Amino acid sequence: MINILSYICIVLGLVFWYWGTWPLLGQRSVLYKLHGLSVADTLGSMAIMVGLLLRIPHEWPLLVLALLSLAIWNTVLGYVLAYCATSEVGREVSDGQ
Repeated sequence: MINILSYICIVLGLVFWYWGTWPLLGQRSVLYKLHGLSVADTLGSMAIMVGLLLRIPHEWPLLVLALLSLAIWNTVLGYVLAYCATSEVGREVSDGQ
């Protein structure tokens, strides 16, 4: 039963990865695309980590650390990228100045 649940989590993580990548081909703004990609990537990576945690429970300290790192890193990175895209600093970089 644990193996089936583990495979479900890993497959769900892969689905989230592809689901976040697909909107990159659309016509929406860059920030919309970035938001969708970062949320789907975070959820997909976390689902894969939970699937691995179910498969190899003796490695729980490293996998929990990876889960926390994913949650913090992706959240902070999203805020920094959004700030750079909307601030004067982001405009200067995009203008090549």
